[in-house]
Amino acid sequence: MPEEPCQCPDCQRFYREHDRLIRENPTLRQQQELNWAALQSFRTLAGRVLEELQKIHGDGEGPTPAAATPGAVAGGPNDAADQDAIQQAMGDLENINAHLFSIEALMERIFDVRVPEEVEQKFRELAGELAPDPLNADRLRLNRLLHQTPDLPDHRG
Repeated sequence: MPEEPCQCPDCQRFYREHDRLIRENPTLRQQQELNWAALQSFRTLAGRVLEELQKIHGDGEGPTPAAATPGAVAGGPNDAADQDAIQQAMGDLENINAHLFSIEALMERIFDVRVPEEVEQKFRELAGELAPDPLNADRLRLNRLLHQTPDLPDHRG
């Protein structure tokens, strides 16, 4: 028996963003560029945040200076827990950056692929089917009638 798609705000935001990205970037080339830009922006921001945290809290190798956390009282009840959380976050950011670097190396291979205009046209055609304009009257009517997907869990409680 088919179930309704999840209606939580996070899932709804994902569905809208997913469809928007397909509508606005309906070719292989546009998807390549979009994904490359997203990866690079993620690496840039995560890398910069890690650099700033390392300046403030050290590189995670030794004890953290007491004055490193503005407004914190050294030896306060949450000081050690806060520092542990910051050090854990820094370790996680280092791992994220390493994974993003690996993904970047793999994605470079995607840019080697070029397709004829006929194939790009097929991308555009299918993009319109996968993510039609959400304000289109037919789409609104279809959504009301067929708003069910078998692969999502039932969140009705």
